[in-house]
Amino acid sequence: MTILTDRRDFLKLTSSILLAPAVLAQARELRCDVAVIGGGTGGFAAALAALRNGRRVVLTEETDWIGGQLTAQAVPPDEHPWIEQFGATRSYRAFRAAVRNYYREHYPLTEAARARADLNPGNGSVSRLCHEFRVSVAVLESMLIPYIGNGQLTILLEHVPESATVDRDRVTSIGVLDLRAGAKKFIVADYFIDATELGDVLPLTKTEFVTGAESQAQTGELHAPSTAQPQNSQSYTFCFAMDYLPEEDHTIEKPEQYAFWRDYIPKLTPPWTGPLLNWAACEPKTLSKRDLFFEPGEGAKLRSALNLWVYRRIADTSNFSPGAYRSSITLVNWPQNDFWLGDLVTATPNQAKQYLAQAKQLSVSLLYWMQTDAPRPDGGTGWKGLRLRRDIVGTADGLAKAVYV
Repeated sequence: MTILTDRRDFLKLTSSILLAPAVLAQARELRCDVAVIGGGTGGFAAALAALRNGRRVVLTEETDWIGGQLTAQAVPPDEHPWIEQFGATRSYRAFRAAVRNYYREHYPLTEAARARADLNPGNGSVSRLCHEFRVSVAVLESMLIPYIGNGQLTILLEHVPESATVDRDRVTSIGVLDLRAGAKKFIVADYFIDATELGDVLPLTKTEFVTGAESQAQTGELHAPSTAQPQNSQSYTFCFAMDYLPEEDHTIEKPEQYAFWRDYIPKLTPPWTGPLLNWAACEPKTLSKRDLFFEPGEGAKLRSALNLWVYRRIADTSNFSPGAYRSSITLVNWPQNDFWLGDLVTATPNQAKQYLAQAKQLSVSLLYWMQTDAPRPDGGTGWKGLRLRRDIVGTADGLAKAVYV
């Protein structure tokens, strides 16, 4: 007998049940009208649009969670300030409403929080809807379940594109590898959509594409660089969630590369503000120094939007009945754990593996620094009560299932 000890156990079990018909597809060849390679936010939207128009769809996803940024990458939706009034599709509005309704139906909200039409479970300052990632998984899956039931949709979790068959300029099939079983399937479709995070299908199909920054001669842009910079891509991040239990010690083992990241000063032009692991960063618009602030805990004095503890907080204890959470939970996706020492887009598989390992080391080094060496407002150093929440992101190492790019 399986005993469900908490809400997360239930979500994990029901998630696997709901997607079982799609995940367990054993056919070596799958035929459909539209194949969507990549189950992130864009891939989900493309699949949903095709399904609503009566098409048969195969949707693949590299991790075991559909949703990309909203789930596997562990990033609260970073939206424009007017999202509650305008500037969103009807489907996205429905998703946002469903997330709030999920909290009202399943979480022990206070009466005040339950009554708020614009409920923000984490009250994070980065988004009007900072929430736990498993909720997004549940809501997104619920939007697809009817199409699984009627046979329109097949979802292949933990599958990646590995090969392609092309007839002249037409893609006729994509070979995907099952990362769990090691078996390969071939998807035959009328249309293929590359919704991977890095355009993985483009080189497989020998499609022409450009990476990085093009030169002024190539585009005629006044402010383009004089020489093309194909490896000039945005930094990427392994996000993680943490809470704070001040009376306990949750210090992690010292990361292997901690000394390097503790002392690392970015070599950029204009220059960075000092060590990367520091309570300062560059203001994105002006590149001038911007002092940051961090103080974990509960209470009104810590609710300033300038406090990094509040910035991407996904669970605010003030929204829930007393005792529902031992602590508020925040998500760490900050300048301090942005990794830029290697370009993923142009990397070879071995290089990509190395870069991702380094990016993980940066994130755990940031956590260790906060637990041990980071300066506190009271003059001390470190918060040993910061606890890595592996259960929130669903991984053994406590870092997001996928890198945020």
